[in-house]
Amino acid sequence: MSTEANDNVTITAQCLCKAHTFSTEVARSSLPLEGNFCHCHSCRHLTGAMYSSCTLWPGPGDEIQQSSLKAYVFSNRLHALFCGTCSSKMFWQVQPDKPDDPFEYEVFTGTLSNLDIPTLVQFSHQIFVGDTLDGGASPWLRTPNQNGAVARRWLAHSEKSQEIDGDWPSIDSLPEATVKAELEDIPVRCCCKGVDLVLRRSDVEFAETPRSELPWFVDPVTRKGMASFDVCNSCRRQCGSDIFHWTFSLLRQVGFPQKATPGTQQGGSSFPVTSSELRDAVTTSAQSRDPRFGTLTLYASSPDVQRYFCSRCSASVFYCVDDRPDTTDIALGLLEAPSGARAEEVVSWSLGSNAAHRGDMAGGWRDGHMNAVESAAEAWRVARKYPKHWRTVEKEEAMRG
Repeated sequence: MSTEANDNVTITAQCLCKAHTFSTEVARSSLPLEGNFCHCHSCRHLTGAMYSSCTLWPGPGDEIQQSSLKAYVFSNRLHALFCGTCSSKMFWQVQPDKPDDPFEYEVFTGTLSNLDIPTLVQFSHQIFVGDTLDGGASPWLRTPNQNGAVARRWLAHSEKSQEIDGDWPSIDSLPEATVKAELEDIPVRCCCKGVDLVLRRSDVEFAETPRSELPWFVDPVTRKGMASFDVCNSCRRQCGSDIFHWTFSLLRQVGFPQKATPGTQQGGSSFPVTSSELRDAVTTSAQSRDPRFGTLTLYASSPDVQRYFCSRCSASVFYCVDDRPDTTDIALGLLEAPSGARAEEVVSWSLGSNAAHRGDMAGGWRDGHMNAVESAAEAWRVARKYPKHWRTVEKEEAMRG
């Protein structure tokens, strides 16, 4: 390989269905790309993730501007560009200050190839942490880089709002893991509110269920649904964040709002209780479709997998797979729990366990990122005295005999 080739790196962003691929060549000496996390309420509800993660696109923007990516007007300054087929969040189109100036583009880091370059992206800031109320995912993103570099935290805009030092909120102020919500039904909404649903809490649904009969995702102590760390290639490409967080429920726990109980409505049909029923309800003709499904649509990423999202703002909503016909994964970033983004009165976090599909990060820059996140998450769990994930505890006890 020539010296010139060794001195350059090809950066590629690609959507989940591969309909959109953008590449640019940069000098290796210009790396790392500077990345940032945004925890604002709107970013969580746009992506379905606990935060958005982006970096300035290092190449020209002409190809992006001329592409067929769909645009959602996120704010006067920012338009979110996404694939209309698979919903992958790909770019922010930053509107210029002057009409004749070109657009700037920021790429969602989850769409970037997992190049074997440890310093490809270095995350420098966490912004709008204040929107989370409870800190959200920020505690385990404080040192998210392989080299140990800190991502400075801000209540709102970087350099323009209060910088956060230490724990925020303080660990002593956080509730016990057994805390319960007052609301039985938790709103589940996308950014544009075209998807507007409710989730019945698992600790309500399974309060009287014998432990041996609990679904696999229910914490046997708190009866809350599990909240997971997922780093599979498909999930990161679709949501645009390198780490995704799901919670889980039976489909019968999901319903339309403004009713007493999910799954029932006076004078109306119930929410589907199987994945095949949900697929048929969403893909039926416009004349037959229940308007309460709003902008919900789906992309079949595999013959047996349906990924549901908002067709208008692109938010990831559900993941269904045929071999779990009565169960769905729900994008945690869409929950509107009173306590904040981590929704601890609703879910039981799988801290102290390995992320799902951890092998997908191996051999690339995300491996070091995830090592740092896992280490920080475990340190925070121990300092907070949050219980280790019950499945991990069961495995450890089984190994000890």
